[in-house]
Amino acid sequence: MGWFEKVENPKLKSSKKVNTSTPEGLWKKCVNCGEIVQSSKLEERYEVCPYCDHHFRLSAKERVDLLIDEGTFQLLATEMTTSDPLTFTDKKAYQDRLKQAYEKTGLKDGTLLGTGKINGKDVALAVMNFQFMGGSMGVVTGEKIALAMDIAYEKKIPCIVVSCSGGARMQEGILSLMQMGKTSASRQRLKNAGLPYISVLTDPTTGGVAASFAMLGDVNIAEPKALIGFAGPRVIEQSIRQTLPEGFQRSEFLEEHGFVDRIVHRHKLKDELHFFCEMFNPSKKQ
Repeated sequence: MGWFEKVENPKLKSSKKVNTSTPEGLWKKCVNCGEIVQSSKLEERYEVCPYCDHHFRLSAKERVDLLIDEGTFQLLATEMTTSDPLTFTDKKAYQDRLKQAYEKTGLKDGTLLGTGKINGKDVALAVMNFQFMGGSMGVVTGEKIALAMDIAYEKKIPCIVVSCSGGARMQEGILSLMQMGKTSASRQRLKNAGLPYISVLTDPTTGGVAASFAMLGDVNIAEPKALIGFAGPRVIEQSIRQTLPEGFQRSEFLEEHGFVDRIVHRHKLKDELHFFCEMFNPSKKQ
């Protein structure tokens, strides 16, 4: 049996990084179907997979470009930023997290606010940005959402809010949770005045955002397969100790159970918003 001792292990080629001239980010893998798609193709389709129709998340600026007529958007309240009222620190200081988010997005807060036109129709618009600390709602975001509604009230135009958030921002504690009441109060004033408020729910819309202004629209429109709800599915299963139905808290399940009014493909969203603005405010056609 000595010949076994002479057998040598095969020599494997060491893996080395190969330098290529291929630019980073040229391709993107769809998280739903696994297909590899050119990033430029996705940009042309507003980040919708051409194979399975999966809707990737958009930045707030991309949302504005998608919905608002070119050259009509007037950005407001750009200097508003949090003052870190609780001097909060967990694994990292809140100020460091804010600085990191600013470097990543170039924004001082996770929400864009402004006025513009949708197919010629004047609207007030607030768009949440998931890239900024998960789109969490702090004092500044709450102020911007309420301000969008107040502007709509003053100008007598429709208000549209695009939600994309993990919920209230824990680093601002009770001050963050207070924004649920503040935004809901501004929304009620719109309702009393008979002015339309349209809520657009994207992936994800959860926590304190879902429990306040996001679900208070005259029409609640969701993108396909968006995660929408207060607590996450895993938290609910652990709490009630039951297996949840398939597709629970996704747009299609919620529409079937009357929790959202419409599911609209991203490519049709602008025309859909214009339709509802006209329907709820026919005397103000422009």
